[in-house]
Amino acid sequence: MVLLSFDIEEFDMPLEYKGEISFDKQISISQHGLENILNILKKHGAKATFFSTVVFAENSKHLIERLLKEGHELASHTWFHSEFEDKYLKESREKLEELFSTKVTGLRMPRMMPVDEKEVEKAGYSYNSSINPTFLPGRYNNLKVSRTYFKEGNVMQVPASVSPNFRIPLFWLSFHNFPLSFYKKLTSDTLKKDKYLNVYFHPWEFAEIKDEAFKLPGFTVKNSGKDMVERFDTFVGWLKDKGHTFGTFQEFLKQVHA
Repeated sequence: MVLLSFDIEEFDMPLEYKGEISFDKQISISQHGLENILNILKKHGAKATFFSTVVFAENSKHLIERLLKEGHELASHTWFHSEFEDKYLKESREKLEELFSTKVTGLRMPRMMPVDEKEVEKAGYSYNSSINPTFLPGRYNNLKVSRTYFKEGNVMQVPASVSPNFRIPLFWLSFHNFPLSFYKKLTSDTLKKDKYLNVYFHPWEFAEIKDEAFKLPGFTVKNSGKDMVERFDTFVGWLKDKGHTFGTFQEFLKQVHA
């Protein structure tokens, strides 16, 4: 099973690089990208999971309602993208459920930041996908963490996929910067070894973000916008042609527990 997931959030990354962007622009860029994502998924009949901050969800109700109507899963990306307290774990889950009358069972922390797993369990989640089991300088060193899903207390941990050899991460930056043929080879190796694939992206990757005011490094904007729409469309079509099925995290966990 292929687990496509998207961290849908206010596009505040320019602020990390001392760039300038208004809140309205943060939201509108992510909204435009999300529309492009939903159109591609609809074209291929592919289901996905969307981890949303409350801030983005409150400002994008029509899009959250659309993704739910089209059979996708809504999960929590906490309340804000650049601010976190333990209390946001439970509060964000409950707020998303209240806003959209759907069961929220999954969590992904902003920027894959560490979180107290006891707090995650206390907040009522059944799974957490906040680990990239690789080494990324300046971000994390998770080389000793399991590459594949594992139980921690009552919460299933579903790490992002990395290649079986050398733990090459298959996250969004790899998708943008590797030749697509090489990325496909890594995903094929991972699917063959693990029997599933867990890759994640963001809506702003599917929008135009090459703005000098944002001050984003070249490696973050390479193959973004229209290039990303075409690239991702090709990738999903390739997976479909290979006979792979697409599912939400909730569907995947039912399969694991069966």
